[in-house]
Amino acid sequence: MAKFRISGVWKDSNDVITHYAFHTEGDSSTTRAEKVSKALAIQLLETRGNSATTWMWNYSRAQWATGENVTVVNGASGKYLRTDPDNRLTDNLAHLIDFDWIAP
Repeated sequence: MAKFRISGVWKDSNDVITHYAFHTEGDSSTTRAEKVSKALAIQLLETRGNSATTWMWNYSRAQWATGENVTVVNGASGKYLRTDPDNRLTDNLAHLIDFDWIAP
């Protein structure tokens, strides 16, 4: 059973998320980001007992903040990750840090 935090995304030229910045949450710390493909991210979260939340930088407090639970859904174009579907901008994780210009 593993707990993950997702802090960012990588997108292709069509603005489709291809990779996620995954962190493994431990008892007293969280790992540095690891670039995880969409397929592996789905596999990890479909593994029984594994879970993930978004992890966002809180600028006013200058620290990371745990966000919403992330789940795998099967949409018209296949499986993808999303947060609770309530018509918010955070639904598909596109609001997270865009790592394309930070780390290839």
